[in-house]
Amino acid sequence: MRSDARHNRARILEAAREAFAARGLDVPMAAVARRAGVGVATLYRRFPTRESLVTEVFADRLADCVGVVDEALADPDPWRGFRTVIEKVCAMQVADRGFTAAFLTEFPGAVDFERERMRAERGFAALTRRAQEAGYLRADFARTDLTLVMKANDGVVAESSEAAAAASRRLVAYFLQAFRSDHTTSAPDLPPPAPIGLYRFDLLTEGR
Repeated sequence: MRSDARHNRARILEAAREAFAARGLDVPMAAVARRAGVGVATLYRRFPTRESLVTEVFADRLADCVGVVDEALADPDPWRGFRTVIEKVCAMQVADRGFTAAFLTEFPGAVDFERERMRAERGFAALTRRAQEAGYLRADFARTDLTLVMKANDGVVAESSEAAAAASRRLVAYFLQAFRSDHTTSAPDLPPPAPIGLYRFDLLTEGR
């Protein structure tokens, strides 16, 4: 692929990722082209159908996620590798805004998601063992605790993507402080408080 073609592809995928996260999978292809700054014809030459574009965006996102685990495994510092995975995966989840769930619902089987998920899970299990054996990660941390982190992080609600990202970073820092075996040494400092309010507080007062 020529360099200009590679550049156009990268711009299209980035624009599509943002559009799908903001407006859902039904966003018009023309809107993606405008966001990417390319002509509609250029978009269709590379991605002839909406499904092909959505699938490519998801495949890239999945590769990024698995790549985070691979890079962490190559890090000689067990705690830093473990912490990096938690931080980066949660940041990706907040930016995702439900895209993964929507894709797997609308296009089941389009990508070998299960194989890549299992590979990432095995890698995270190895990171967990390394950090525990090195004495950094508390011994009672279980791999399924990552699911708890992801579910909590998925509940972050804010008025803007920037506020949601800030809230996620602070939440993850709290988790990482709790995961350290000593709770103090080398635990990440808390990021500044996020500019969010008591969203959906009405649920607590229903029926009164």
